[in-house]
Amino acid sequence: MGFKRTLLAAGAAVGILAGGATGALAGQPTVEVLHWWTSGGEAKALKALKDDFTAHGGKWIDSPVAGGGGSAAMTVLRARVLAGDPPTAVQLKGPAIQEWAAQGVVANLDDVAKKEGWDKVIPPMLQKIVKYKGDYVAVPVNIHRVNWIWANPKLLAEVGAKIPTTWAEFNTVADKLKAKGITPLAHGGQPWQDATIFETVVMGIGGADFYRKALVELDDNALKSDTMIKVFDQMRKIRGDVDADFSGREWNLATNMVMNGKAAMQIMGDWAKGEFLAAGKVPGKDFLCAPTPTKGGAFILNSDSLVMFKVKGKDKIEGQKLLAKLILGKKFQETFNLYKGSIPARLDVPMGKFDSCALKSLADLKSAMKNNTLVPSMAHGIALPGNLSGAIIDVVTAHFNSNMSSKEAVKRLAEAVDLAKS
Repeated sequence: MGFKRTLLAAGAAVGILAGGATGALAGQPTVEVLHWWTSGGEAKALKALKDDFTAHGGKWIDSPVAGGGGSAAMTVLRARVLAGDPPTAVQLKGPAIQEWAAQGVVANLDDVAKKEGWDKVIPPMLQKIVKYKGDYVAVPVNIHRVNWIWANPKLLAEVGAKIPTTWAEFNTVADKLKAKGITPLAHGGQPWQDATIFETVVMGIGGADFYRKALVELDDNALKSDTMIKVFDQMRKIRGDVDADFSGREWNLATNMVMNGKAAMQIMGDWAKGEFLAAGKVPGKDFLCAPTPTKGGAFILNSDSLVMFKVKGKDKIEGQKLLAKLILGKKFQETFNLYKGSIPARLDVPMGKFDSCALKSLADLKSAMKNNTLVPSMAHGIALPGNLSGAIIDVVTAHFNSNMSSKEAVKRLAEAVDLAKS
């Protein structure tokens, strides 16, 4: 479904979901923030932004919408925009930012960006994501790395294993864990979580150039290749490494399984680290972090941004400007990302308070930028518009939850992408 038709399809929900920010003092900078940061670590991170905003004299109205990796929040957003009552700030990412900008409903942030020198501190790949036709229309909040393994050191020690560095090693370790009655991989059976594992396997088996060909450029030869068949072979093996109750499980509950010794590992972005930290766990002692098996030290990037929508009223417009300034301020970038598990969206933030996992992430990010092995996440809406990533994810999930062969999966993948392009 095209973006405009998707927007119109939300019309039925307008009457229920509309309802804007009220109650601010006259002239007080005001924002209503629509987001899906609702888990423990995410909620702490967001509170840091709210506290910073209110400390600067602003009024914050919170509009959280949990579930679906943001899909539920997008339903609310479409309804609000159709009703002519958009939130002042919305959590968005990737091509979705460009799609909303193309509708002419988002605010231009160039005046704040120029005053604060954003061009000098935001990585080039992020600038492409948060700009539309050369103008800033969004503020990046963080940089997440998707391709991480989080592990319980005690469970790995029970089979004399370390975090695997190749997929062959991963399979060997998983088999040893299963032989001991230990669930190798904590996983939530939701399409975006299946896709998270899938893109790390694509990267690990094919490397950064293959990843770009297959999941960014959607090259037909790459999608139909023997390499992609090997990717689905590995996904089939991984399917046997999860517990029987994985279906529908939220990602943070899978993280809790690793935390509580019910599973040895989880493949998830570094927002999982925010859950460990929120529970008082110490990296290197209570949990381990390492990149998923990867050729050439690649980095799969996910990034949250806040987009300011066009609103009326001086209080809201001033609220947007204040919020945009604070989000990319060094103070907030440090505080938010310490809670969230991510690293700052600007590269000049002091890292003295960050843990070893974050320092590894930053070092690998800089290395990936230098070596051209930094790629955008398909699973998390950075690489592709929703209709194209959705076509891929549907096939990945169908394969993961059936006995579909790898060759059949590759055939369906190419067909689904071709259909989504038309």
